[in-house]
Amino acid sequence: MVSRSSKRRGLLVGVMLSAAVGGTVQPAIAAPPRDAGDQAALSRTSAVGAAEQEIARTLSVSLRDPRWRAQVRAAALGIEDVDLQALTAGATAAGGRDLRSSVAAADRRIAGLKGLPASTGSLLRVRLGAPSMRSGLTAGAMPWIAVAATADDARSLTAYDSQGRAHAVDTARVPDRPLYVLDIDVTKAHRAGLRVLQHAFVDKGLASRPKTAAAANGGWWATKVTAVEVNDDEEPWFKGAAEMFSLVTGFGQDGAARVDSVDMPYLDYDGTVYYPNQILVNWSDYKYDLADVVMMEDDDGTNYRALAEAITTALLTVTDQGTYIPLVNAVLSAIPDSWFTDDPDYVESWYTLAQNSTGRLNGASGNGWMTVEPYFVSEL
Repeated sequence: MVSRSSKRRGLLVGVMLSAAVGGTVQPAIAAPPRDAGDQAALSRTSAVGAAEQEIARTLSVSLRDPRWRAQVRAAALGIEDVDLQALTAGATAAGGRDLRSSVAAADRRIAGLKGLPASTGSLLRVRLGAPSMRSGLTAGAMPWIAVAATADDARSLTAYDSQGRAHAVDTARVPDRPLYVLDIDVTKAHRAGLRVLQHAFVDKGLASRPKTAAAANGGWWATKVTAVEVNDDEEPWFKGAAEMFSLVTGFGQDGAARVDSVDMPYLDYDGTVYYPNQILVNWSDYKYDLADVVMMEDDDGTNYRALAEAITTALLTVTDQGTYIPLVNAVLSAIPDSWFTDDPDYVESWYTLAQNSTGRLNGASGNGWMTVEPYFVSEL
């Protein structure tokens, strides 16, 4: 299997070659040194994983309390994901009450490691590993607690029994033993993270919102996504639904590079066609009639503050040469290689999206497609 970092490098080379063949050689975007970024990203991911492992071990031991075990079971069978901090806050059994401070502290630590503000709140969630485990989760069953692996291609998960002992669980198939999966609320972290990204882009002047063009025309032209599908969202069974977002890049009205984060919360699963009718590009924000799109999928260990810093650092070095320059290269080159093997995962990219683009557009790496159409947004 080709790694995502190798696939990313091949994509960049292919785009630069195609530009040269077309007769217009675009300026090369130099990639920053990787070692420091890779080490920092891996260190943060490891720290997030360590916090989850410790809570998983403590939670597994706490389930020896039958009253607390029954409360967790009832919650896990009722909804898909259970807020662990809220669950411990409402615990009446000693096993749950004893977890409260540890869970709250772990939530704060994980938020900091992901570059999220303290106001983000609880992040740790518990869910039943798979629907097939429901029948085995009887009142007397003693389930294990597994931690969702950060790496999508992990061959095993670490799970803990009621004695706190670690066991390896094969990811190739859904286990017969009932187990709960401890994970991070990626949806909540993802949306908080996108706010961090957008605030950073605005602070650096990469996402200003000029109103003059839209006001002069009584509205503004946009590109709307009418259908979209990805072949591989990089999410194995133990990760659950994907959390997708896109970075739209181009040159703003002031001639500076700009980037906007666009949440795609409906893109849960690969191999499924979605019909969002979502606005992807506001053309009144752009100087040229061209923009690029990088689609990514968020995972547990993503540090949004570091991601924003990497992207803004790269884009601030790009200057307007009086012609359109693809900025996908700059975005992908800015992200450390380790983030393409853990998080966030590169999914797909589209180059030279124009205001009049219509119909099906295949992604550059062949992993997805979308259909688009021009759309005029009128002022009220």
